[in-house]
Amino acid sequence: MEKVVGVRFRNVGKIYYFNPKNYKVKVGDHVIVETARGVEYGRVVLEPRSVKEDEVVHPLKEVLRVATKEDEDHEAENRQKEKEAFKICKKKIREHGLDMKLIDAEYTFDNNKVLFYFTADGRIDFRQLVKDLASVFKTRIELRQIGVRDETKILGGIGICGRTLCCHTYLSEFAPVSIKMAKEQNLSLNQTKISGVCGRLMCCLKNEQETYEELNRNLPGIGDMVTTPQGVSGTVQSVNVLRQMVKIVVEVNDEKEIQEFPVRDLRFRPKRKKGKGGSADHEEKEVKKGDRSRMRSDLVYCGERVDDLQNGLFVIQDPKKFCFGMDAVLLSGFAG
Repeated sequence: MEKVVGVRFRNVGKIYYFNPKNYKVKVGDHVIVETARGVEYGRVVLEPRSVKEDEVVHPLKEVLRVATKEDEDHEAENRQKEKEAFKICKKKIREHGLDMKLIDAEYTFDNNKVLFYFTADGRIDFRQLVKDLASVFKTRIELRQIGVRDETKILGGIGICGRTLCCHTYLSEFAPVSIKMAKEQNLSLNQTKISGVCGRLMCCLKNEQETYEELNRNLPGIGDMVTTPQGVSGTVQSVNVLRQMVKIVVEVNDEKEIQEFPVRDLRFRPKRKKGKGGSADHEEKEVKKGDRSRMRSDLVYCGERVDDLQNGLFVIQDPKKFCFGMDAVLLSGFAG
């Protein structure tokens, strides 16, 4: 186990682990640490704790010291210098006629390097720009091209929900988001309605995805055949994921009607949980391990008892009524 402390350098940047040594630091304190970029000024966001060695990137850097009043003043001075550097770099970009959008400027704590973040549609030849900036700032210059999601994370803004963007307030890393999540959550597939300020799919689609996956697992698919408590078969027209209600089309007196039932009252083939590649073999392996409740071949009411005969056959019985013992069932098989 390694004793570490979590430090963050930007408002909602990635959390890095450092060895706190004998310093007594708490959440909210500022510390001076050494990174690959040089000496940095960071804020403690995770109090000292012990973590497994495989969770730490070696070699583990140490906290140089707890930030003093002079360090805080120096950091504030750097913030002012960054504003001036941003204006100068923007002017130089116009002079060189480069098709790039400058997003932010950042000084390392020891002023050993100035970083400029920008976006562009393609590759940019900024070698002359770097030479020009180095002659102005008399230090190392690094131009870093970022994507639209990182641009929005730095600049911030207001989402369609009316709140400050998640990536600018608390998301330290971007989670993978896909259009499949919008489909499972029954959202409109209109690109303008499910896209964030950055133009990509909204990160908040990931927040409730696990809940929707669990709820959808208990529901039939659109167009599936189900059986009502009255024994009438019908076709699923729509499902309400949150209410766990199903609307089905049934025939009553040669006329089609739409009726709504709780999913627990319907009998249908449970959805097959796909493994990697969506193959059925994955599920068969799970069934052999004892997870019989998700077998697609079983038509089971909620709460019914399923007994496995270990020969590919299953006995489905209502536990509230008389149930056959498995010995009797197996003996009847021998007699047959």
